[in-house]
Amino acid sequence: MILDGRDPASIGTAAQALRAGELVGLPTETVYGLAADAGSDSAVAKIFEAKGRPADHPLIVHVADATGVAHFARAVPDFAQKLMQAFWPGPLTLILPRRAEVGAAAAGGQDSIGLRCPSHPVAHALLLAARTLGVPGVAAPSANKFGRVSPTTAAHVQGEFGDSLLILDGGACAVGIESTIIDCTRGAPVLLRPGAITREQVQTACGLKLRSKEELEAPAPRASGTLESHYAPNAKVRLMDARALQAALDVLGTHIDGGQATIAVYARSILRTPAAKVLYRRMPDDAAAAAQQLFAVLRECDAKAVKLIWVETPPQTPEWEGVRDRLSRAAA
Repeated sequence: MILDGRDPASIGTAAQALRAGELVGLPTETVYGLAADAGSDSAVAKIFEAKGRPADHPLIVHVADATGVAHFARAVPDFAQKLMQAFWPGPLTLILPRRAEVGAAAAGGQDSIGLRCPSHPVAHALLLAARTLGVPGVAAPSANKFGRVSPTTAAHVQGEFGDSLLILDGGACAVGIESTIIDCTRGAPVLLRPGAITREQVQTACGLKLRSKEELEAPAPRASGTLESHYAPNAKVRLMDARALQAALDVLGTHIDGGQATIAVYARSILRTPAAKVLYRRMPDDAAAAAQQLFAVLRECDAKAVKLIWVETPPQTPEWEGVRDRLSRAAA
C-alpha cells in the first residue's frame, strides 16, 4: 500500500506501524529504506527476513537529529561531531561505539553501530513522529532483496515487496546512491563506503586525513553495502572504456538477427549502436546526475529483460567514486 508521504495522516499511520513493530517503506534522499523500530530486536528481525539478509550484516539506524545519537552511541569523537555539524541532515553515515544495552540486532551483534540523519522531509517527519511514540530511531537498509539493485521510487519498493507493505511515497530520491560511510571508532576517520559526500569534503570538515579500510591493521567493522558483489541487477554487468565498448558494438552489429534487445548500453560517449538489438541509455556527464539515475537505469534494464548491460567506466575523479563503487560491485 503506497501512501502520500506529504500527508500528515500518512506520517501518523506509518509512525503507528513502526511502534507496533511493523515494517515501513521509507523515502530518503539517498534510496528508499525498509524501516523498523531500531530499539526492537523482533522488529529488526523482520527486516532481515523480508530482505533475505544475513543477521550478522549490520543495518544503518536513522535518527531525527543529532540528539538521537546519544541513545545508541556511548562515545562520539570530536571529529565525528564536526562531521555531523557539517553534513547532517544528509547522506553521511557514521560508525560509532554502541551502547551495550541498545541496538544489538540492528548492529549485527557488533559493538559499533551506524547512525545517519536523513535530509528527506518525509523521512524527517516520520522520525519525529515515531520518536514521540517511543521509537528512538529506525533501522532502514535499502528496501530491496539482499544484494539486488536499490530502489529510488515507491514503485520500486512495491515491486520488491508487494501491496502488503506500507510505503510512504516521497518521490524519486534526489541523491540516488547510498550514503558515504565513515568509521569513527579508530581515532581517525576511515572510509568504508564512498557516496555523494567525497573524501575531500570529509577531510576538510573534520580536519583529519581520511584513511581507507585497507590501511587498517585490524579488520574494519562490518558495514552496509560493502560486500564485493552488491547492487546487482539480474543482467550481467560489464564495465569497459569507450573504445572497447564501441568495438564490442561493432562486432555485435555484424550479427543482428532481429528480435528483442538482449544488450543494454549505458555510456557517456556517443556510440554507434545497432538500434534493433541494443537498449541505449546515455549516462550524464555530471557525476551527481549519473548517481541519481543509476539504479533506475539498472532496474529498467531488468524490466526489459536484457541479458547483458555494458557500461562505460566512469572517470577516475573524486566526484565519481560513489558511482564507480556501485558499478564495480554490480559487476562483481
